[in-house]
Amino acid sequence: MINYTPEHVADCARFLQDKGIIQSTIGIVLGTGLGAFTREMEIELTIPYQEIPYFPTSTVEFHKGQLVYGSIGSKKVLAMQGRFHYYEGYSMQQITFPIRVMKALGVRYLFLSNAAGGMNPSFKKGDLVLLDDHINLQPDNPLRGMNDPSWGQRFVDLCAPYDGHLNALFEMKASELKIPLKKGVYVAVMGPNLETRAEYRWLRNTGADMVGMSTVPEVIVANQVGLPCAAVSVITDECDPDNLKPVNIAEIIEVAGKSDKTLSLLVKAVMGAC
Repeated sequence: MINYTPEHVADCARFLQDKGIIQSTIGIVLGTGLGAFTREMEIELTIPYQEIPYFPTSTVEFHKGQLVYGSIGSKKVLAMQGRFHYYEGYSMQQITFPIRVMKALGVRYLFLSNAAGGMNPSFKKGDLVLLDDHINLQPDNPLRGMNDPSWGQRFVDLCAPYDGHLNALFEMKASELKIPLKKGVYVAVMGPNLETRAEYRWLRNTGADMVGMSTVPEVIVANQVGLPCAAVSVITDECDPDNLKPVNIAEIIEVAGKSDKTLSLLVKAVMGAC
């Protein structure tokens, strides 16, 4: 397992620049079942993760595991088709390494998506929810041990982890496009198992509206390196502890896929306004 240094980030960025990835404005991390966004792009280059120095390899079967570079309108976009998770056995440094590389490549805005379980009773399958805040219950932190001043502040302020300007753009564009967009608090857990009825009750009582196994580590690092970010969850299952049914993973992927087109349209509109 690599103990990353700024030199690792610089080496990886140089490799990608030599491949032709330059002038990136927007970075995007595509979560479970949300890989179709790249169809909106004029793709110039696709690189599998296993070919990129120091990148982990995605082990989740419904994550494609590749970096896609291209443009949407006048904006250069760098998209991760598939992310890395703590439950896969990777360290938090490995999970968030691509965010540091995006910053080194000149990315100015970061968008993230994920599939989440809806605990708020008003959230239904297929809903899009803009993250207003989060609760981090994962057992490690991507900043632990990384105290080189070139990384940024060690004690990162997270009073507003999701950029207010970007969130306002998401709400404005959703209204213009007549796309229903809710807001909520996301809680990140380790996984990979889903929660018990008692755990759903407890998580809801902490103030969380939806639960997932990703996103928060990337957001922490984005805040450390000064990369404004916004995130949207697709609600793929309803986690009502009083009416809980066994989860069908295939159904979760199907629900995420059905919302993919709508979310892609919204993200594209926001990108155009950045």
